[in-house]
Amino acid sequence: MNFVVTPPAAVSVPVVGTADRFPVHRVYCVGRNYEEHAKEMGFTGREPPFFFLKPADAVVAINAGETGSIPYPSLTKNLHHEVELVVAIGTGGKNIAAADAAKHIYGYAVGLDMTRRDLQGEMKKAGRPWCIGKAFDQSAPIGPITPAAQAGDIHNAELYVQVNGKDRQRSNVSKLIWNIAETIEHLSAAWELQPGDLIYTGTPEGVAAVVAGDTMVCEVAGLGTLTVRVT
Repeated sequence: MNFVVTPPAAVSVPVVGTADRFPVHRVYCVGRNYEEHAKEMGFTGREPPFFFLKPADAVVAINAGETGSIPYPSLTKNLHHEVELVVAIGTGGKNIAAADAAKHIYGYAVGLDMTRRDLQGEMKKAGRPWCIGKAFDQSAPIGPITPAAQAGDIHNAELYVQVNGKDRQRSNVSKLIWNIAETIEHLSAAWELQPGDLIYTGTPEGVAAVVAGDTMVCEVAGLGTLTVRVT
């Protein structure tokens, strides 16, 4: 097969304990999925889940033990960190029941949903899509994927991000408004999930700005750390 331009390189994420890689298909993100974060964004209660997407090539895969880097993006003066548990889908499906969701999960990772908060806010006020605030280049750093059988008690795992050694966000996966299985049920009703999909499950309270030179160290218990420096 001949292409009129060179096809882009496949996006993939390392897998813990193996030289194999997890190929990325789509990146889904869940909005306002921790109650305290919803409150700090001006909302309350258990609202119906909603989703947005990032392009696959927004993923920045960082190997275990390494410090990755992302550039401070253009157009913004308010770049926020959002630490999240990421679910990697191994078996696709549509209209997946929550009770069956675990069968579709390949593994888990720790990720960052970087956000141009000022641009997102401007789009919200204007009633326009806010892709420019979320789906920009290198906005989805992620650490290695741990297969589900090796991830431990992921549903009660602590997660945190420290910036320059100081706590910014710290919570527990048990505080998700819509848990992992419920999220997969809702998401698969809207899209047919495919092997290679990543689901960023939401961020807890404490989101705040970072600037060039800052180093973020993130962890979801049992999944190792993700270290990212803003350049």
